[in-house]
Amino acid sequence: MLTANQIIAFVATANADEAMMFYRDRLGLRLAADTEFALEFEIEEILLRVQKVEAVVAAPYTVLGWKVGNIAEEVEALGKRGISFERYEGMAQDELGIWQSPSGARVAWFRDPDGNILSLTQLAPLTAPLANGV
Repeated sequence: MLTANQIIAFVATANADEAMMFYRDRLGLRLAADTEFALEFEIEEILLRVQKVEAVVAAPYTVLGWKVGNIAEEVEALGKRGISFERYEGMAQDELGIWQSPSGARVAWFRDPDGNILSLTQLAPLTAPLANGV
């Protein structure tokens, strides 16, 4: 079954040169291959295929994200590499652009050169279960 297989993540680009500079040079991902059809980056056990297409219609929602241990540290590091973070009206985001969800998770969004929305998420700390389920 598919539960025993690795995920391949996909995003698209209409400009492979810009995407290469963004994903490899700004985000620091390791380029595994540059083929006729896609740029392939290896991220731990995951393969990210940045598909080469004629035109990209960016979705109005997150298409790719990373779970991080310290979101403020990651936002600051990416900011130093020229990444700017999105601000959304009606969302209480801190000075770095980080929003805290009702669950306690912290999220920040940014875009790639094609307008794809990417995110960083620091999950909420787990709380210990109470005695007797109370």
